[in-house]
Amino acid sequence: MSAAATTPDSPATGPVGASCAGPDRPGGAGGSVDADGRADDRPALWRRYPAATALVLYALLRLSGLVILAIFAHRAGADFWSLLNNRFDALRYVQVAEDGYDKGLTADHPEVLKSNLSNLPFFPLYPGLIALVTAVTPFSAPVSALIVSWTAGLAAAWGIYAVGAHVASRRVGLILVALWALLPHAVVQNMAYTETIFTALVAWTLYALLRRQWLTAGLLCLVAGLSRPTATTVAAAVGLTALVAIVRRQDGWRPWAAAALSPLGYLGYLAWVGHRLGRLDGYFYLQETTWRIGFDGGASTFTAFKQVLTEPESLVSYMSTLLMGLAVVLIVLLVAHRYPLPLVVYSITFFLITVGTENYYWAKGRYLVPAFALLLPIAVGLAKARRSTLLAVLGFLLLASGWYGTYLSLVWHASP
Repeated sequence: MSAAATTPDSPATGPVGASCAGPDRPGGAGGSVDADGRADDRPALWRRYPAATALVLYALLRLSGLVILAIFAHRAGADFWSLLNNRFDALRYVQVAEDGYDKGLTADHPEVLKSNLSNLPFFPLYPGLIALVTAVTPFSAPVSALIVSWTAGLAAAWGIYAVGAHVASRRVGLILVALWALLPHAVVQNMAYTETIFTALVAWTLYALLRRQWLTAGLLCLVAGLSRPTATTVAAAVGLTALVAIVRRQDGWRPWAAAALSPLGYLGYLAWVGHRLGRLDGYFYLQETTWRIGFDGGASTFTAFKQVLTEPESLVSYMSTLLMGLAVVLIVLLVAHRYPLPLVVYSITFFLITVGTENYYWAKGRYLVPAFALLLPIAVGLAKARRSTLLAVLGFLLLASGWYGTYLSLVWHASP
């Protein structure tokens, strides 16, 4: 990466103007002008509390998206809260939190699930946290699900900011948070889904890797393995980064420990499901036979891609195609600009898992939500733009994200 991209808050990353004033301040480096016209050398508020600013920025952007959804839900006569915590996967997580896991291949409570598919493929961390919040607060499980999801969203924003600030600058970190909050599928960050809790764990795992905090990275990756099967991607990042350190004889036994710890959560849940079903490959067998989802190397994705090019398709299919194409471009930029190894490995493996997973082509865009590291080249580029350009881009993304999130919630007939 160039020096302009890696120097914290350098003038090269600020808006370009006729004067030599630094970024985000009218009066020059580090200050502003007070009411009496005197120079104020105090740094801007966002420079004094950058992490808090990232959290406020994220909360405001997601609140704006929710306001857009609430307005159109009211006009459509739909229940706003049900759109967030009482549909599709949200039903499964809440049911697991309330009643536990099924005992076999089909659901034990079909009247609750509204289908006879087993809930065993849903990893235990999120429903476990829902059950915990429900137990210690007066809230119901559906409300607790949103509390966990929204809290995890703030933790994810903090971690994303930390990664962006470490790799480039605080300004890049803030822009990275904004871009993640304004993804086309960002509405799921406010639903009873696992996107936020998984992204939070990934972000802090990658941050720990960047700082060579091996034990922290290994433990966080272990916990991430209890949240989603795609935790294999961050385990790959931990493992390969640790391998490089081991080959270079860096940090003693700690990289070995991180590599050993990282897959244990994922493997542990797979082992538990296998024991529950009485077969070693129980989890994968369950996925293939009941949910029709597995890894086919991208064959079904390529078939769906050809249909998008040759036949009329739904808007969500076009959006998934666009986002996967953009992901390819961003991966090339990550590699070409020599971003840190953990971010590159995570981004590439996450993309390959997304493309290689069979069926559910319409959901590929949502699958990519945790791949926030792909947004780094865009954040670095926007950090060098004029402030007016940056605000125009973020304003457009806010409207586009709000509109598409409303479409996914009110018009689209399947899961987002």
